[in-house]
Amino acid sequence: MLIDLNKQTGDTIQGQLRRSVIDAIHSGQMTPGQRLLPSRHLAEQLGIARNTVTAVYDELVARGYLESVPRRGHFVMADVAPEPEVTPAPVSSVDWAACLKQRPSTLRHIHKPSNWQDFPYPFVYGQVDPRLFPINTWRACSRDALGRAAIDWWTADRAVEDDPQLIEQIRTQILPQRGIYARDEEILITLGSQEGFFLMARLLARADTRVGVETPGYPDSRNIFAAEGAQIVDMPVDDDGARFDHADPLDVAILTPVHHCPTMISMPVARRRAILDRAARDGTILIEDDYEGETAFSGDQTTLKSMDTDGRVVYLGTLSKVLAPGVRIGFMVADAALIEEARWLRRLIHRSAPLNNQRTAAIFLAEGHYLALLKQLRAALANRFDQVVAGCDRHLPDFRRSRNSGGSSVWLECPPGLDARKLHVAARRRGVLAEDGDPFVPENQAGRFLRLGISYIEESKVSEGLRLLGEAAKEVR
Repeated sequence: MLIDLNKQTGDTIQGQLRRSVIDAIHSGQMTPGQRLLPSRHLAEQLGIARNTVTAVYDELVARGYLESVPRRGHFVMADVAPEPEVTPAPVSSVDWAACLKQRPSTLRHIHKPSNWQDFPYPFVYGQVDPRLFPINTWRACSRDALGRAAIDWWTADRAVEDDPQLIEQIRTQILPQRGIYARDEEILITLGSQEGFFLMARLLARADTRVGVETPGYPDSRNIFAAEGAQIVDMPVDDDGARFDHADPLDVAILTPVHHCPTMISMPVARRRAILDRAARDGTILIEDDYEGETAFSGDQTTLKSMDTDGRVVYLGTLSKVLAPGVRIGFMVADAALIEEARWLRRLIHRSAPLNNQRTAAIFLAEGHYLALLKQLRAALANRFDQVVAGCDRHLPDFRRSRNSGGSSVWLECPPGLDARKLHVAARRRGVLAEDGDPFVPENQAGRFLRLGISYIEESKVSEGLRLLGEAAKEVR
């Protein structure tokens, strides 16, 4: 049996060993009745802990792959079912291009290479720094969520329910920091803020709906509402954020006032008040995307929702920037009547958001770990932001940086004559990964912008990464 363990895959050694044994059995490398190496010998051969091998053997016994014979060892079970043969899929005769009513793959998406973690200088956005995340604490909270009482609750089909413990923690710990005070029935758990956009688009938009979107702005919110056939109205962005000065009334407007996406500009309170006043006159529903409100460490943190007096602001928040994008927990705060419809629409899609993740996050919050992590993240982001600003001034002096005082990314406009697309290629050859600005801007501005995410890269690598980016910029001029 050949076993190749790779500690760089992100998978556990125990998981890799378990699958290696199973694959060897199914492929015929190991035959029924064959004796496996003693756990001590296999551990020495692979250079891993003996208890890791013992745990794998015990699990495979429980799953019916191995048999444990006292004082003799572990043997492949005689009646292990062979792996079913894979038959080729039939060639489709369907003309999908004619059948499809939407082609989401053709839209402009934010892309990251799948191997982004392999770059020495990853200026990527929206990723959690594993060096800061308290993995042992999260693991302990996960174990608590696997207790009998918790399991009995979250393994049931709750259909439209959310974990009341998580709702309580969001209501009492997270929302008050954003100046928002809500009742339980005004809060809905989502699969990240992305699902919030989808639910709102399905409930609020049709072909005759005028939807204002920031330009530049988050491409997915534009794409989601456009998929419903909505009339997209561009809201230009200046040094104070989105301009709400369109000639005709909007039915819906999507805004990122605390930190505009992608420039990180913080909208002055005076403009926020003006937007709320006009929205009230026009009957506009405002969707506030506070996508990194939790980690924001500077600028005016006043949310539109905290200034809302007539319930027309739908607030979308996320835990992705603190916990991890893969946890997929976001939340929506809005008038109870809208939340009720969103809850039943969510049921038509996937019922509730995964309740085991909800309970783990609730425990993490309730025990104070979330706020402690938040404090640490904000301090780290503030330090990295200062380093990035200094590094841009030193190594990229001809690039125009958006006027922002904080945030987890920096938005740069290339000097005239420098194509950002060529810069990305040259930078990657030097191990520097920056983000393409094209998905955020109109097509006629392609090749002019890039975004530097600062949430993942180590502080010690920021300056050198920007120096190499500056070298790449000189190469492609």
